Amino acid sequence: MKINSSEELSTTDFILVGFSDYVSHPVVLFPVFLAVFVLSFLGNVLLILVTINSPLLHSPMYFFLSNLSLVDLCLPLVVVPRLLLSLLNNNIISFTECIAQVYFFIAFAGVECFILTTMAYDRYVAVCKPLYYIKIMNSKMCCLLVFASWTINVINSVLHTLLISRLSFCGPRLIQHFFCDLIPLFKLSCSDTSGNELVIFTEGFLVVALPFLITLISYIHIIRTILKIRCTTARRTTFSTCSAHLSAVTLFYGTMICVYFRPSTAYSLANDDKLAAVLYTVFTPMLNPFIYSLRNKDVKRAFKKLFF
Repeated sequence: MKINSSEELSTTDFILVGFSDYVSHPVVLFPVFLAVFVLSFLGNVLLILVTINSPLLHSPMYFFLSNLSLVDLCLPLVVVPRLLLSLLNNNIISFTECIAQVYFFIAFAGVECFILTTMAYDRYVAVCKPLYYIKIMNSKMCCLLVFASWTINVINSVLHTLLISRLSFCGPRLIQHFFCDLIPLFKLSCSDTSGNELVIFTEGFLVVALPFLITLISYIHIIRTILKIRCTTARRTTFSTCSAHLSAVTLFYGTMICVYFRPSTAYSLANDDKLAAVLYTVFTPMLNPFIYSLRNKDVKRAFKKLFF
């Protein structure tokens, strides 16, 4: 592992190993991650602008989508700039910067889980209870769901950050990851981390697993309702309104649950774990704008009216 010779490692600094165990010269990955970051930023900014400026998209579904784009705008900003610096061999990160990265990552990742769940609930009401949709998904309910998503996860992130800031670190300060995350930091701690792990499993259940179960149950009801539709065209149209969200949910939750919901003793910080983390921190925020726009006629129509 190379360290920038112009910098000295202090007793409170860490070294991000990044992808040095993948390639001998990680700098070759720099253009790839930079391109993905730029596409992610532009895609989510454009989607937010379109949903705000197009009256056609002023509905609960697109209100939640604009909030998802906001989260997908913020999450890569927490991870990717630091990753790009590491690829340029500037891989030393201070303790303060590391803790800040942990805080914002947990907050934004948690908000994404909740927003995806609210979108699933919105689709459930639209498909399974269409006559009550306007009454249930009114503006007050939509704002309340989004406010709760941000508030709960900000508080949850504060709890995790305070707990990890109290740990002591010793020995080699090599973080076997491309950003500061909870479990890699646990591996470096001299302190007892059983309490931190307990919080991950209890709070993690409420913040990640429970929303995932709600999303899963919503889609079970949605699919059952769609299968009862006799008209093939109507069935296809109804399913197409949900398929984009289902794709985003599968990609995000699938990778995150695989990484976090196992004991830290079984967490090897292997290449597979890093690849999974790359998916939900870098590639998923880039893919979401394309998933929701390419298969959505309303969004494509709004894009054309706004820019052409």
